[in-house]
Amino acid sequence: MSEKAFVTTPIYYVNDVPHIGHAYTTIIADTMARYYRLKGYDTFFLTGTDEHGQKIEEAALSRGRTPQEYADEISGKFKELWDEFEISYDKFIRTTDIEHKVGVQKAFKTMFDSGDIYKGEYEGHYCVSCETFFTDTQLIDENLCPDCGKETRIVKEESYFFKLSNYQEKLLKWYSDDEKCVLPKGKKSEVISFVKHGLRDLSITRTSFDWGVKLPSDMNDDKHVMYVWLDALLNYITALGYGNDEKNMKYWPASVQLVGKDILRFHAIYWPAFLMSLGLPLPKHVAAHGWWTRNGEKMSKSKGNVVNPKEVADAYGLENFRYFMLREVPFGQDGDFSQKALVDRINSDLSNELGNLLNRIIGMSGKYSDFSISSKNVLDYHKKELASVMEHIKISETNLNDLQTNRYLEELWRALTIANQSITIYEPWVKMKNNNKDFAFATVAMVANILARVSILLHPVMPKTTQKIASAMNFDINYESYRRFIEDGELLDDFIIQKVPPLFPKIEAELLLTPAPSIKKLETKKEEKKQEDSLITIDQFFETKLKIATVMEAQEVPKSKKLLKLQVDLGEGKPRQIVAGIKEYYTPESLVNTQICVVANLKPAKIMGLVSEGMLLAAKDSEGLSLMRPEKQKQNGSSVG
Repeated sequence: MSEKAFVTTPIYYVNDVPHIGHAYTTIIADTMARYYRLKGYDTFFLTGTDEHGQKIEEAALSRGRTPQEYADEISGKFKELWDEFEISYDKFIRTTDIEHKVGVQKAFKTMFDSGDIYKGEYEGHYCVSCETFFTDTQLIDENLCPDCGKETRIVKEESYFFKLSNYQEKLLKWYSDDEKCVLPKGKKSEVISFVKHGLRDLSITRTSFDWGVKLPSDMNDDKHVMYVWLDALLNYITALGYGNDEKNMKYWPASVQLVGKDILRFHAIYWPAFLMSLGLPLPKHVAAHGWWTRNGEKMSKSKGNVVNPKEVADAYGLENFRYFMLREVPFGQDGDFSQKALVDRINSDLSNELGNLLNRIIGMSGKYSDFSISSKNVLDYHKKELASVMEHIKISETNLNDLQTNRYLEELWRALTIANQSITIYEPWVKMKNNNKDFAFATVAMVANILARVSILLHPVMPKTTQKIASAMNFDINYESYRRFIEDGELLDDFIIQKVPPLFPKIEAELLLTPAPSIKKLETKKEEKKQEDSLITIDQFFETKLKIATVMEAQEVPKSKKLLKLQVDLGEGKPRQIVAGIKEYYTPESLVNTQICVVANLKPAKIMGLVSEGMLLAAKDSEGLSLMRPEKQKQNGSSVG
């Protein structure tokens, strides 16, 4: 029986149309679901909308509509966008679905019968916007919500309560026993701190409005509707049939439950407590991501700087947008959207490093072997490079399983760097001129094998792009290819590569309209200030001492993938030690007895415990890194400038 995976987004509240934050969550979840399917897992991917509560009821009435009509409209916008984005969900749940209501009522009755729910009276400050009660000590300026800043209302009403206080120690034990139950670690620490300060029983019903799930009919208490968060959180199991046809409950517990950081408390405290009460297993990972700003500023309609994900995807390409969102920001931290950053990612990462690599393979194989590529001699010439690539691939998967999407992509691009550098280092065109065809053919095939492996693991992010690459190289991307080329490390069968148009045409200018004038003016001022601050005087320049040195010794730094330790002669009578991150581009042997340019008056620094007494000058672009060297041999210690 295959392993199972269950991936969820939060169900999105229908108080507004989808924005970039919703898209970010959903793209991460879609990537995880596609990754699990690639690995052969029996996968269920859930998304949907949260449609009950006082806020929705009031919003609908203010528009002269029923809550159901209003919910239908906004929920439809979410579903329409996810379908346009080709999100591979298995179910789109709505909390107004009959099956969901039945499941919620069963869960309520189960918790009530077990003694975890009791009837009482509640009085407190209630935020309609956040659907949450707050204590006096939590409020800002005595009446403002600590989460959204809006005014709260004093609410006094009969209520049913969930005995959340009974689960404090059980929750703390879960956090302690399961290192990765809440991701990332920093967010988990915040949750633990909140719980340790003490949990109060949770009001879980309302009588002051009517738009919600009624209590079970056999409780004979029709005036109560369930608290929107109890109703909403239970969607993760009602979508699997809880309380109805429970055949899909085989997917529980969830593998990954993605949420924004603003709703982590509900998912990492209330939700597991409800599950404990129901006697159900807890999710494997509750993962909270950060928020998005635009050009360093919080988005708001009044500023006119809200990012519409559909407009971005239409302008720049959906898969380019997906890549940018996952690569640009470390998971859990806030991210910043700018068109410049997006264009840079497309032109540099995608066009120069990924797309151009396929073009180079097509070009070289066309010149040397009539587009025929064979892996038969790859291991004879390039075993080391392939081993290094497999190490990056292994690390990339570990990062993805920990939801570190940016690091997952960084490791795949390190594998692409090995491929691009190998072409520069081994120069197949020179090998062909020197009649060393086997070596040249093996290099081209090695690079093709690297691209194939990267494409397989990039497939969850860019499924259409990677399928184009796979089709050109005559293989399919599926569980079989994952098993062969990722798990077992096999090489590609001999194939004829197909010519394809460039995958990522260069973008010369920003494609979307500029932000509102006030934002544009602010950006211009910031840029002018940045340029002004970056200018230096001639005196400041001459404070930097640039000198010529000869490398006497060079060694790899143990446990480092980037660092080399050099002993250099600057004509000072004794050598200096410099630690430099150039291991990806130079071997120690290639540096000994060569001359380099050094910043000679830097304050010594420690790098991985080693003292470094200078810095090398180098230039780096999409083709790699090159050290700055004198055209002719110069005396050690000679000044540059």
